[in-house]
Amino acid sequence: MHLTLILLAVLTSSLTRFFGRRSTDWRDRWQRALTAFLLPPLLLLMTAIAVLCMGTQGQMLGLPVGWIGYLLALSFLATAMGLLLRLGGQGWRSLRQVQTYPTWEQEGAIGHVLNTNHLFAAQIGFWNSRLVVSQGLLDRLTPEQLKAVLTHEQAHAYYRDTFWFFWMGWLRHLTLWLPSTEALWQELLLLRELRADRWAAQTIDPLLLAESLLRTVKETPLDAADFCAAFSAAAPLNRLEERIDALLAVTERAGASDRISLLGLWVAFVPLLTLLFHQ
Repeated sequence: MHLTLILLAVLTSSLTRFFGRRSTDWRDRWQRALTAFLLPPLLLLMTAIAVLCMGTQGQMLGLPVGWIGYLLALSFLATAMGLLLRLGGQGWRSLRQVQTYPTWEQEGAIGHVLNTNHLFAAQIGFWNSRLVVSQGLLDRLTPEQLKAVLTHEQAHAYYRDTFWFFWMGWLRHLTLWLPSTEALWQELLLLRELRADRWAAQTIDPLLLAESLLRTVKETPLDAADFCAAFSAAAPLNRLEERIDALLAVTERAGASDRISLLGLWVAFVPLLTLLFHQ
């Protein structure tokens, strides 16, 4: 019965990725992409936890439980924990390395300077992220462009993007084999940057933000991990136009409209109810 429960969870997780319509509304896109991305891995994790709690003895709905499903659930959870520890270790080492960089302060912004001529700015870390800027960014951007970039990065700190995307990055690595995982991840990265652009556009001229973005993405991008929110992230040429168009079309304040609901994820916890049927 455990094996049947696991197969049902895998089938349901895969099928949920094929439903849903494309929306042009920013808030609706964010809600749909986030739910479609999070629901399948959470459903699999809750199913594995339920199977592990039931053990290898007894029956469920009159059918015997056994070792095969139990070992599959145990292997999945062990893989998840191992992956989490590896990614967390990588993030911790990166943060420790960032703290060795020279510090820089200007107009209340405090960050660490990366010794490279590339144009680079990012928040790196977890809940309390650190601002990292390159020497090339400080030398080659005008003061107005630099302020625009830093305001965008303040938005990532405000929304704690490095923290939340670290956890979502963990789920992404864990379920790369599920349909549309990478496509949804790229969509969320783009929507994250659109949200930060909208937040920055409350105090910065959108045209200036667009100009700074165009200037930055001309550079060869540096590698960015899941715990890194960079100004030019998720801006390949085929999607850069969308960010520029969104900046030019900013007509409203972003604060109140950025709230999202995760109530739809309650379905992921349904497998825990199967514990009631285990005897």
